[in-house]
Amino acid sequence: MNADARTLLLVDDDEALLTRLTKALTARNYVVWPARTIAEALACARAESAEAAVVDLRLPDGHGLDLVRELHAIDQTTRIVVLTGYGAIATAVQSLKLGASNYLTKPVDADQIAAALEDAEPAATAGAPEFTVPSLARVEWEHIQRVLTECEGNISQAARVLGLHRRSLQRKLSKYPVSR
Repeated sequence: MNADARTLLLVDDDEALLTRLTKALTARNYVVWPARTIAEALACARAESAEAAVVDLRLPDGHGLDLVRELHAIDQTTRIVVLTGYGAIATAVQSLKLGASNYLTKPVDADQIAAALEDAEPAATAGAPEFTVPSLARVEWEHIQRVLTECEGNISQAARVLGLHRRSLQRKLSKYPVSR
């Protein structure tokens, strides 16, 4: 084990994803503690707090936001990245309020997770700006852009996925991107 390796609690109920990410993040200088349930994750965190955690929102024994709250209560310095296959503005905002440093939607790879964990690193210099939560309008804009990309630019399909009328989506897209 490398002395510079950082500890990472990885919580996801998808066995294949958990195995793949564990291998990939280990190769990126993390000591990964995999967990499939909230109970496993809490037992691991109470035994030895990890420097970082990646938490899926949907777990077999509860909601990942409850785990985020518990992990933050155990150690406020743990950098937490929330991972979900069901991205929603409300859960993104709620996860940040509960202490998560970042929020990613699946599909995700180890490079994206490592980048999110690096973004969550505390500022090294005094007086550096603190992490700011993006505005709700900005999160909505980014979500619309992500869905539109997933739909390969098809506005009608993206409108169906978003639950909007096509013309309403076109009006939202005609506006400039919302500032952070």
